[in-house]
Amino acid sequence: MNDAERFRNVKRENAAAKGIIVKLTRSLHPNIIMADQEEWSTHASKALEISIVQAGARSPKTLSTFHPLFTYPIFGDEEQIFGYQNLRINLRFAAHDLRPNIEVLYDKKFKAVGDTKATNIEETLRDWTPEVSFEKVGAFNSHIQNDSSAKQYKPPGELLESYNNRGRRFEIWSGELTDPAIQKVIERIQILISFFIEGGTPLLLDDKDWTLSRWRVYFVYEKLSDLPSPNASPYSIVGYSTTYRWFTYVPNKSAKPSTQDFSLPLENPITPNLLPARDRIAQFLILPSHHSHGHGTHLYNAMVKVFLADPTCLEITVEDPNEAFDDLRDYCDYNRLRNNGTLAKISLKTDIDPKLSQKRPGVRVPTSKLLDVPLLERIRKENKIAPRQFYRLVEMCLLSRIAPHARQAGTARLTQRGRSSNPDDKAFYYWRLLVKQRIYKKNKDVLIQLDRAERVDKVEQTVGEQAGDFERLLRGMEKWNGGDSGGSSERIRTGKRKVIADDDDDDDDDDEEDGTMSTDGVGASAAKKMRIDDGT
Repeated sequence: MNDAERFRNVKRENAAAKGIIVKLTRSLHPNIIMADQEEWSTHASKALEISIVQAGARSPKTLSTFHPLFTYPIFGDEEQIFGYQNLRINLRFAAHDLRPNIEVLYDKKFKAVGDTKATNIEETLRDWTPEVSFEKVGAFNSHIQNDSSAKQYKPPGELLESYNNRGRRFEIWSGELTDPAIQKVIERIQILISFFIEGGTPLLLDDKDWTLSRWRVYFVYEKLSDLPSPNASPYSIVGYSTTYRWFTYVPNKSAKPSTQDFSLPLENPITPNLLPARDRIAQFLILPSHHSHGHGTHLYNAMVKVFLADPTCLEITVEDPNEAFDDLRDYCDYNRLRNNGTLAKISLKTDIDPKLSQKRPGVRVPTSKLLDVPLLERIRKENKIAPRQFYRLVEMCLLSRIAPHARQAGTARLTQRGRSSNPDDKAFYYWRLLVKQRIYKKNKDVLIQLDRAERVDKVEQTVGEQAGDFERLLRGMEKWNGGDSGGSSERIRTGKRKVIADDDDDDDDDDEEDGTMSTDGVGASAAKKMRIDDGT
């Protein structure tokens, strides 16, 4: 054996010994494994950068960049990508037709050790974005720069309306999901739903036409005027929303029962657009680069106009809204009801028999007499607002009409209850009863399991939180409308407090016996349950 062979043998033996030592060390010291994981792991939200680009003078021009809020649907609950150092994932979209491109860059990649290997990023993303996303970066750049058809591009669907914002022009387009052009754009962009909407999931685009026709898509585009290239499209995506039609059975109470003969297939086929339905807003996304510019308001109001004009739409609902969308919805709905005169018709009746407000067992306030329920139901249906949302707006409106000093004093001024000579104190007392009714109705299954004292405290706490949240919304609307929120313009210092006991579910259908409420708010005992009128 010569020196070279002996050297190679010694090197192999040393490498083998080193491998044994490493394995033993890792088995004996888990902290070293953790150190390796930290060294080779990257938070997916930080590594992933999303860009909107268009054709530029010499190379694609970036219009905006941002990072995702959520990546756990794609990369797991820990939102970690293992196996790379200085990892960068560039996800770029053409501003007009949303053609995507994914570029993965890194300094070092982890060499597989047994079953431990680097995350296959492209393979992970293939289930979430179309195949065209994985073309070479050079090919993507070339397409953006040389696509002469881009300058004639128009968003899919039909133009609903245009508006100006801060000296810039925007348009809202809409169409059914059966449109292949709309499907193409949605397939490309809907990965953003998982990135920015908690629990958001992509739409199934390979469904039957009957189902796809129940989906409608609304796009917001900016129409640019100063274009950097002859091939640049004037359209740049701002956001989009999707809605779904839930069929609703509407019995014809006026007609006598009858039978009709028919044969299949029908001569005039029934389509989803001809059936009565509740339209549900399923997804609603404005890109981060366009936040706080009022585009969500324009989009929501444009969608509501479509619903109100559609005779087959009976009610507008929302699927699992987050707090930000709840606020947007409250502002828009409240403002619309004020502008069309609905809020002026709403009043709180406080001239009921004082004996019904005495604090003694068995005395119940007929809350159904505090409001003109038939009138409210009629105007609710005219405005196609879901019951829970509508009655929250009613509560907010009634609160705005109570003098700020009475609202700010809270329960301290309610010692005389409904017998108070101060009209604002009396109104605030009865207003609180209405809110208690809604809160208890929504949470009665949980509340009746508590003892009386804890039940009273929980309801009182939630009413206070709800009042505080309404005050925050009224201040926001006052600022939004130049000092007019529909009630007093005096400001009350109340911080935002999340209401934890009342969640907003547009599909809730409770059925109770009558419209009364115990004067202590929650009944004398668990055996004497609060009886609450349906319709709130």
